[in-house]
Amino acid sequence: MAKFNMEKTVHAPVEKVFSTFTNFREAENHVSGIAKLEVLTDGPIGVGTKFRETRIMFKKEAVEEMEIRSFEPNKSYSVGCHSCGADFHTTFHFVPRGEATEVKMDMNCKPVSLFAKIMSPLTSLMMGPTMKKCIQSDLNDLAAVAEA
Repeated sequence: MAKFNMEKTVHAPVEKVFSTFTNFREAENHVSGIAKLEVLTDGPIGVGTKFRETRIMFKKEAVEEMEIRSFEPNKSYSVGCHSCGADFHTTFHFVPRGEATEVKMDMNCKPVSLFAKIMSPLTSLMMGPTMKKCIQSDLNDLAAVAEA
């Protein structure tokens, strides 16, 4: 299983940071790495909300359908998807730090199919740095929106 954690201090109150990070309907305007994001379910954002995210990765369009698996306003939320024979699960935690907010992100990727299990060591080597760079860019973009 591949996993990694990242942290980002955002100089804005937790309510604004959480609201910015969970504003999926505006994500393609807030995150430079997202080419398109479509919310597929009606109603407010919360557990069960599904969305389709399109990014350009390795000069090709990559489309993933994701679902919010947990949602605690101003505290945490998690998203997950099944892709390429693996289960991806990412949780964001929001911790107030005075007038700032510490955002902690935990990502886990568990190979499920036989092919994904066999390819897991190679995939971790190839995707690890690329995925971390992509997520760091997303965190920076969202922090800039929340701090504006």
